[in-house]
Amino acid sequence: MTETAQNFESIQDIAIKLVQEQMKNSNANNETKERTIFVLGSKGVGKTTIINRFLDRDDPARPTLALEYSFGRRTSPGQGVQKQVCNVWELGCLANSNQLVEVPVRSHGIENFFALIVLDLSEPAHIWTHLEASLNGLREAYRNNCHDAEITKGRERTREKIGNEHPDVNTLELFPFPCVIVGGKYDIFQDLDSEIKKHVCRCLRSIAHTIGAALVFYSVKNSALAKTMRDTMNHLGFGSPSNPFRSNSTDYNGPLIIAFGGDSWEKIGVTPSNSDRIGIVYVTAVPQKEKKDQDNNSDTDKNAENKDLGFREAYIDELRAQKDEELLRLIKDIELKSKFETIIV
Repeated sequence: MTETAQNFESIQDIAIKLVQEQMKNSNANNETKERTIFVLGSKGVGKTTIINRFLDRDDPARPTLALEYSFGRRTSPGQGVQKQVCNVWELGCLANSNQLVEVPVRSHGIENFFALIVLDLSEPAHIWTHLEASLNGLREAYRNNCHDAEITKGRERTREKIGNEHPDVNTLELFPFPCVIVGGKYDIFQDLDSEIKKHVCRCLRSIAHTIGAALVFYSVKNSALAKTMRDTMNHLGFGSPSNPFRSNSTDYNGPLIIAFGGDSWEKIGVTPSNSDRIGIVYVTAVPQKEKKDQDNNSDTDKNAENKDLGFREAYIDELRAQKDEELLRLIKDIELKSKFETIIV
């Protein structure tokens, strides 16, 4: 066979190449972009309501028993059709939730992961307890499920988000994914004692600044704050609007709204600090109380109650058993998916 014949391409060969090229371009244009939002924090503060409004749901909010999963989809016009999916996880209660906190991170990784920590501003004597539990849970989750290289790369992305030129950047304990701290029930908080409000705002601003987070106060009864909250969720879940924080507000006499990188130690009026010292200062000024409810009962007490016939409620027991089964199946599915992806790679 001559060299000319070897180099000759038939019409069939050319057609196959054209189809392959078209499929390649089609896949690129129709690529599905996926993000994950993990909502955790105080119990009964309105986390489910925030999620329902983000996903355009009219369902009445009901108590979240353990870990709930939902998702939203959006199609972006342009060259081709780009599908966007937002996974939304909600943690119902912080007590005894170490394994539950790890599920969203283990399932989706931290590259396109966002955390929303929602705190009850109407209970200043519980704020630090809930905030510390949320931060520690997230830290353990990414340390246990991510490689050091992933964590380092994530912190670099957070550093870029707050600004590499920020004067405080080298004094911060940056998380490897963006976080937004939400102060819920602002309608009640605004009527609290001025000194209490000052301590709460200073604490939340300091923590948000040190981990590279944004800070937003929210109330379902305030339309402007509700809109800012929904814009924030849309920004985290789908990247729009490009900046949900139209202006920074740092006056503790009004609702705080502070964008990523929008604060500094100088503006807060404190010296560079870390999470532990911030907590000590806040707890000294606003002593924390233990809630005498199910959230803070010991495992021994809970087990004793579960065994005592006097504590049994058929409906609650049935829901608990159902949720335990769903969670077990979910964890098994995630572990199987993880093993499968490892084999593929």
